Amino acid sequence: MSSWSPSTEGVETLIASDGLGTGALIVVVVVLLAVRLGYGVSQSRKRRERTRAEPAVAVTKPTETGALPVAARRVTPQVTPGERVDDPILAIEHLTVAYGPKIAVDDLDLEIARGEIFGLLGPNGAGKTSTLSAIEGLLTPREGSVLLDGIDVRRHPVEARARMGVQLQSTSFQTELNVRQIVRLYAGLYGVTMTDSQIADDLEQIGLGGEAAKPFKQLSGGQQQRLSLFVAVIHEPDLLLLDEPTAGLDPQSRRQLWGRIERIRADGGSILLTTHSMEEAQAVCDRVAIIDHGTILASDTPKNLIDKYREDPNVRAVAHGEVTLEDVFIGLTGSEVRE
Repeated sequence: MSSWSPSTEGVETLIASDGLGTGALIVVVVVLLAVRLGYGVSQSRKRRERTRAEPAVAVTKPTETGALPVAARRVTPQVTPGERVDDPILAIEHLTVAYGPKIAVDDLDLEIARGEIFGLLGPNGAGKTSTLSAIEGLLTPREGSVLLDGIDVRRHPVEARARMGVQLQSTSFQTELNVRQIVRLYAGLYGVTMTDSQIADDLEQIGLGGEAAKPFKQLSGGQQQRLSLFVAVIHEPDLLLLDEPTAGLDPQSRRQLWGRIERIRADGGSILLTTHSMEEAQAVCDRVAIIDHGTILASDTPKNLIDKYREDPNVRAVAHGEVTLEDVFIGLTGSEVRE
């Protein structure tokens, strides 16, 4: 097992090459110290060789229905409902999260296969955020276990976090830093060595080649999400957690982000995402789970869920024509608007 710890190399290079104001420098130092304290790890594998072969922006275009072509999707293990996943990247057993007397997650079991894109769907207050927080190790569950690549998140939180990447619905970087500086900073914090030419190439690949010198706050919503996703996987995590990754994006930016998610999976990553967009879930997810009141109501491929509940009276009552995944979702969780 090789030893790994956050590096100051990226920060030193950042200060030397681009220069920072005193305020930004203090922020960088504080962040570095925090990462050194909380994210020093021992990794069990060598980093995969960085590849430069992928095109600049979504070469793989979704079909008219929004789904990506079958040929573009990596073949993932077929998971039969009720059966165990063979060697899962994420295994959650009997997870219970409570806030005082309120049960947010109730005895939840969930497994995600390696190389799988898994969607966690649920109305507001269903338990999605609490589940993600437990996976990230941000809260202590009342009961249950979370294993990431066989590592207990509660017992070995630092090692587990080194193997995951997280992109929140809204991510804000230090406003005084430009795009290039942000990449250099986070690469340094994660101990990833990147030359100026590698940074330039990577930014070009995600459609930000011409924005390298622009402050983060001046980027559009779609550009900010692309940069946030790039930073979340800069250390090539085994599992990527995405919380409403395309919320507020226009259709073009949303489709581009779908393409990026597919390519991350094609490079060996596994992805757990939350979304309120049934179109998105149907387009990019291999399997989905519908959660409400902290309990999983149903889990399968989007197509199988539609087929299974097509004749359900509650689903038929809300359907307008051909049954969709959204109809199944509302039929199972109800039509009442949640706060």
